[in-house]
Amino acid sequence: MMSFMNSLEHLSDFQQALQNYKPSEAAQKLLQNMKLVLLVGPTSSGRNTIINTLLESGNYHSIVSDTTRQPRENNGVLEQNGREYWFRTEEELLADIKKGAFLEAAVIHNQQVSGISMRELTSAADQGLIAINEIEVAGADNIHSIKPDALCLFILPPSFDEWMARMTARGQLPAEEVRRRLESAVYEITTALDRDFYQFVVNDTFIQTAARIDKMITTNLLNEHQDEGRRVAEALLASTKQHLAS
Repeated sequence: MMSFMNSLEHLSDFQQALQNYKPSEAAQKLLQNMKLVLLVGPTSSGRNTIINTLLESGNYHSIVSDTTRQPRENNGVLEQNGREYWFRTEEELLADIKKGAFLEAAVIHNQQVSGISMRELTSAADQGLIAINEIEVAGADNIHSIKPDALCLFILPPSFDEWMARMTARGQLPAEEVRRRLESAVYEITTALDRDFYQFVVNDTFIQTAARIDKMITTNLLNEHQDEGRRVAEALLASTKQHLAS
């Protein structure tokens, strides 16, 4: 297992390159003529499962982000280049950022830089596929500022109890880890409710949710259950705050 990187050798260079970052003119032209779908949501909301279900149709390209961190072991299996991430050197990634060859990128905890390379979007466009990715709220904010017509879907579990069941389905999580995830969810849901570009999607069952999302994307129709989704988000937020306070 490879060790974690404690710091970035070129931290100041990355910070300077990412300040007021914009993709190149060629990248912006490509973005204007393609569909981009972003799935945002709290942990265990089912984003990856939905994406995997959509990929089965053959109409989508799942974006694999670039990162400067080293591969990790997950449940004894080492991450693979091109599957979980494209693992790149600081020098390689910094050079591409300076060329405007990323959709967006960010320094994370001053330990790594991760982002979406235009290489992935070019691959989707060349194949005539819809680019899709799961991303955090900060990344969605960045992308929306660059491509306002990107479809940003905020995925929600149907209830707090169901969410807790899904979160622990693969094994009991330590109490401190559950709390950390819930605290992050408060920020994520609060941020989403404060934005006007999210479509809220309640993930009752993966297959039905994937079908509903596919219909929204292919017909360019907005979510007809948006009001219900916002109500679920508000209820989930209230239940999460109550749980954390107990």
